[in-house]
Amino acid sequence: MDRKFSHLDAHGEARMVDVGAKPAQRRRATAVSRLFCAPATIEALRAQALPKGDVLAVARIAAIQAAKMTSTLIPLCHQLPLDQVAVEFQVTADFVETRCTVSTTSRTGVEMEALTGASVAALTLYDMMKAVDKGMVIGETRVTEKVKE
Repeated sequence: MDRKFSHLDAHGEARMVDVGAKPAQRRRATAVSRLFCAPATIEALRAQALPKGDVLAVARIAAIQAAKMTSTLIPLCHQLPLDQVAVEFQVTADFVETRCTVSTTSRTGVEMEALTGASVAALTLYDMMKAVDKGMVIGETRVTEKVKE
């Protein structure tokens, strides 16, 4: 089987893909990440009774910053002009789900930016709630939508 990998050159070395010939298009991607917590932690979050304050507000800003910095964190990602980063949270009985939707008009997709935003939001929530819950687990991080308009 002759397989060609887009991020490897003819010598098998890593390279950034040349997207210069592709047309700029409106693109959008959504990713989610879940932080599983104890029910008491969820109750404290809902009551805004956590010692570090409004953790959702901080996690939202962290997600936006992370999406904007994806190309500095992931070596072969293109630097993209982001048109919007939208972050939503769903708080359930045993997890907080972060939904990060990123849009751009560019030559390549924004799923890595959405994944980075959702992941860093989960990491931020973990950091801000770890004093009250030592058993939290970050999981189920995935792309849920990728659209070219």
